Amino acid sequence: MMKINVLYEDNHIVVVEKPINVLSQSDNTKDKDLLTMVKEYIKEKYNKPGNVYIGLVHRLDRPVGGIMVFAKTSKAAARLSKQIVEHKMKKYYLAIVEGIIKEEKGTYHDKIKHLSNGNSVVSENGKDAILDYEVLARNKSANKTLVKIDLKTGRHHQIRVQFAAHSHYLCGDQRYGKEDKMQIALYAYHLAFFHPTTKKELTFEKLPPKIDHLTKFTVSKYVH
Repeated sequence: MMKINVLYEDNHIVVVEKPINVLSQSDNTKDKDLLTMVKEYIKEKYNKPGNVYIGLVHRLDRPVGGIMVFAKTSKAAARLSKQIVEHKMKKYYLAIVEGIIKEEKGTYHDKIKHLSNGNSVVSENGKDAILDYEVLARNKSANKTLVKIDLKTGRHHQIRVQFAAHSHYLCGDQRYGKEDKMQIALYAYHLAFFHPTTKKELTFEKLPPKIDHLTKFTVSKYVH
């Protein structure tokens, strides 16, 4: 069993770091997924017989690593899901994008439609997709920009689709950018939400192990 990095755990929730290139939940590939791994972790740690309940409340794309919270009870799952709907769960990402973004800060507000082929596109027939971005650093010789992203909505492939639509596709994005062999430069490094029972705000941060391909960005210099 792949060892998972547990950042926090109590009777109601478990917060873990999703490894890159691991599914959030199972799909038709039948590859190992994080939801199953968390269930196995709980089953083994507490020697639980039978099935273990773990609620998936949000997802990260397969190639993207970062912080995720899982619910250990259905009540916790419902309360965390409500926070997402009410935009009370804060999710910040780090990304390296192609090109130099001139503005220091900005907002992308588009409409995104999920297609039957598994891709998503900006479309007038889509649903609102909103994110704020802040430029942390620029590498003009490599023609790349390091950005912090505040995701306001959770559309399918939202960050990847929106930056590509605004002519700054993510480095290593083999679906919406160039078909190279590099790892996608996107990482969910900050997650904040209110505990489903205590109501206390919890904040977790984990800097990416490496999203610096083709550049010399030292992410820890820019994120505090």
